[in-house]
Amino acid sequence: MSLPPETMDTLCPMYLQIGADGRVRRMGPTLHKLLKGRCGRGMPFAEVIHIYRPKRVTTLPGLLAMAGRKLQLRLCCGPRMTLKGLAMPDGEDGAIINLSFGIGVVEAVRCHSLTSTDFAATDLAIDMLYLVEAKSAAMEASRTLNRRLQGAMLAAEQRAYTDTLTGLRNRRAMDHVLQRLLRVGEPFAVLHIDLDFFKQVNDTRGHAAGDQVLQAVARVMLDLTRKEDTVARVGGDEFVILLAGLTDVARLSELAERLIRRIERPISLDGSLCRVSASIGLALSQPDSESPQTAEALLEQADIALYTAKRLGRGQHAFHEPESVANPR
Repeated sequence: MSLPPETMDTLCPMYLQIGADGRVRRMGPTLHKLLKGRCGRGMPFAEVIHIYRPKRVTTLPGLLAMAGRKLQLRLCCGPRMTLKGLAMPDGEDGAIINLSFGIGVVEAVRCHSLTSTDFAATDLAIDMLYLVEAKSAAMEASRTLNRRLQGAMLAAEQRAYTDTLTGLRNRRAMDHVLQRLLRVGEPFAVLHIDLDFFKQVNDTRGHAAGDQVLQAVARVMLDLTRKEDTVARVGGDEFVILLAGLTDVARLSELAERLIRRIERPISLDGSLCRVSASIGLALSQPDSESPQTAEALLEQADIALYTAKRLGRGQHAFHEPESVANPR
């Protein structure tokens, strides 16, 4: 005696009942949902499902001969996914095949918007879905936390390498880049820049005005240098620029002069104009020298060249020469 359709729908929402003529008589609601009405009742079962393992079956006698054995099959007119099946006689000279998604249940739920109502209440797939949902939620929470931590770490690292007043790199960042350039042996130039007449601005206009001047000078330096260059504020009114791959004296002289001329342009502060200038000392790396250069030696050479520029009358630039001797300010 066969069970009422309502009972079958509840117990086996993915069943397929086949009549004695080999045609589909009924199917469970979940299977009907997957097929979306494209094939079903009244059709030969071999046109609805394709049984291919343990062997191909296209007739009802062949299906009944496989009763009790696990079947692998695909839907002929539905989504192309592998299903599991078990066929048994239905007591009316026909057969019932109960289908399941097997390990493909997660993909099936995602692709076809299935819910717990599409499975039998005792189906372990329900527990599996809950576990998958819990795992997905935990993984998403973990990813969100990792993104936040990574963002916080990047922000903290950025703050650690940034001059808060001007937004330029700070001395720590400059030291890091300088060591890297020396380590890889890439030729580069070091520009040590000191603002002339900046003390007078602080003394006559106040530190707030001085801060605005420093910010304006920082914008000039960023405007005249390349993205790959490092522009750092290393002291009150002292700056260092590292120019990777640039050691041509003529080009460096041109850049230094452009920096000085731009910095000397009047700066508007609260309706009045303020003027400063700059002295620049330049030192060149020597990757091919017999004795390896150090960061301290290069910075000292740029500092010596800066003193030379100031002795020339300020608003000047000078290159380090081996015989140069530093004079105190």
